[in-house]
Amino acid sequence: MIDNVILGILMEGPQTGYGLKSTIEQSVGFFYTASYGSLYPALKRLAEQGAISLVETDGTKNKKLYTMETAGRKQFLEWLGEPLTRNRNEHLLKFFFYDYLEESLRKERLAAFHGSLREELGRLAVVKQIVDKETEALENPEDYRYRLSVLTYGFRYLEMAERWLGDLREKELKNEYNADQDAAVEENHDE
Repeated sequence: MIDNVILGILMEGPQTGYGLKSTIEQSVGFFYTASYGSLYPALKRLAEQGAISLVETDGTKNKKLYTMETAGRKQFLEWLGEPLTRNRNEHLLKFFFYDYLEESLRKERLAAFHGSLREELGRLAVVKQIVDKETEALENPEDYRYRLSVLTYGFRYLEMAERWLGDLREKELKNEYNADQDAAVEENHDE
C-alpha cells in the first residue's frame, strides 16, 4: 500500500523523504499513516524496481530527491484502476469481542476512544474550514472534486462513528442505571 501512496504523491512532482512523510500526514494522514521505518524501505524498493529515481541534493547523501519514472506512473495507474475494496478496521474487530472484556476496562477504553474520535472530528473540522477557503480561491475547484470528496467522506464517517459510539456508551449507562435500580428495589424488598 505504501508504494502506491508514495507514487500517488510523486505524481504531483519530486519530493524528499521528509516531504513525502509530511505530505502523507497532511493529506491522507486522517486514514493512512506511514512511519519513516516503512517509508524509506519502500523508497529503496521502488528505486530498485525503476519506478522512481533519486538524486542526491546539496552534495550530501542524506538529502535525496525522489522523482516518478514512467514505470512508476504505469504501476500507480494500474493499481488505481483496480476494483475498489474495503479494508476491515481493527477497532471494529475488538468491539465485536468487547463482551469478553472486563466491564471497567471496557468503559475506560470506550471513553478514551470516544474522546479521540471527538478530537479527530474537531481537527478535521478545522482542516475542512481551511480547505473550503482555499477551494473558493481555485479557478476550477471541480478539478479537485475527488480529493475534496475524501475530506467530506472522512468528516461524515467520523460524525457517524462518534454518534454510534455515543449511543453505545449511553445504552451501557442506561443498563448500568437499570441494574442499580433493580438491585435497590431487591434490597428494599428483602428488608
